[in-house]
Amino acid sequence: MAPPTKVIITGAAGRMGKRLVSLVQESKSLQLVGATERKGHPDLGKDAGDLAGCGHLDVSLIDDLAKALPQANVIVDFTSPAASLNHLAQAVQHKRAMVIGTTGFSPDEMNQLQKHAESISCVQAPNMSVGINVLLQIIGKVAQALGDDYDLEIIDIHHNKKKDAPSGTALILAEALAAAKGWDLQETGVYSRHGIIGERSQKEIGIQTVRAGDIVGDHTVLYGGPGERIEITHRAHNRDPFARGALRAAEWVVKQPPGLYGMADVLGL
Repeated sequence: MAPPTKVIITGAAGRMGKRLVSLVQESKSLQLVGATERKGHPDLGKDAGDLAGCGHLDVSLIDDLAKALPQANVIVDFTSPAASLNHLAQAVQHKRAMVIGTTGFSPDEMNQLQKHAESISCVQAPNMSVGINVLLQIIGKVAQALGDDYDLEIIDIHHNKKKDAPSGTALILAEALAAAKGWDLQETGVYSRHGIIGERSQKEIGIQTVRAGDIVGDHTVLYGGPGERIEITHRAHNRDPFARGALRAAEWVVKQPPGLYGMADVLGL
């Protein structure tokens, strides 16, 4: 039997971090060897398993990623753009694989990520659920089959604590539609509508954002045509689809040569 993949979870006291810790603990092929949080976090020094509610793991929450890196194979990161780039720089320095699920990167930050991640084995994706990544493979084909008589809209619904809008998932859905139509999303994306806006353009992808309550994440791709509409919806009931996808990526990426990968690579799509 192969030895377990040794994992560090960054942001381990957050909502996603706690689920990742719990799911690593449940896995026979993964082992938690490090858990980090930002400097000054009130839970520093506490056991990561106790915080996650999955039992004592003898892995204390620390604020220095470098201390945990020597015994790890891979970092799984769902934090913030600035923190993720900092963690990535350390992963490159120590030649460790990385999985990045953080969203909200600016174009400049994304360029930095892509440049640095090429020197290690790294998976980066704004949504790591299997369902969303299968959806990405089909929505463009639907748009092409329906033709120009169908308007394209994306509805992005998340909890009221989410900091970026639209979500990273909404953007990659929009990019998939734009690519299928041969459009430039920078020119055709419409992110809000207000007032007397006139008739809708045919060459347009609407991306509308809702933030309310504790909704984990709903995304709907709507094709509105004459006399009918088609809606394809993905609803996350909890954070497990994202966490399980990230851990699947973690096991996969440690076996890959250096390069920047997406979830389509992990899933063989």
